[in-house]
Amino acid sequence: MPTASDPAPVHIWTDGGCKPNPGPGGWAAILQFGTHERELTGHDPATTNNRMELTAAAAALEALSRPCQILLHTDSEYVRNGVTRWSAGWVRRNWRNAAGDPVANMDLWRRLLDAAKPHTIEWKWVRGHAGDPMNERADQLATSARDTPPKPERAG
Repeated sequence: MPTASDPAPVHIWTDGGCKPNPGPGGWAAILQFGTHERELTGHDPATTNNRMELTAAAAALEALSRPCQILLHTDSEYVRNGVTRWSAGWVRRNWRNAAGDPVANMDLWRRLLDAAKPHTIEWKWVRGHAGDPMNERADQLATSARDTPPKPERAG
């Protein structure tokens, strides 16, 4: 298992989306460390693109059992900017944005920031639908999760 002292980072690619927005959504994360790879996906019947992007990143970080060096690739400027530029001000203003209004998606921002705390993370923005193979794969997984809701469990 990776640790914060490992020289090689865990690479994570995340994506999320809805169609229409708001509407049914899906998210995906691909985690790679050395030769190990894990895919995570999820579905929400009524959500937004931004909520799915945040969920993907939070779920990926929550899946790690130890503090790690991470290179997290996201095509969401909302996620990257929120973590790297805006969140400190939100926390300082008691989860209010610059206009004084409550921060949108505060529950997921808190979840993501909590999940990020034990790790050292480089947040890398990648242009969506621009040929990055892992971003394209995350997009396909998220689209599949959006379009294929989980089947209800049958009572046995």
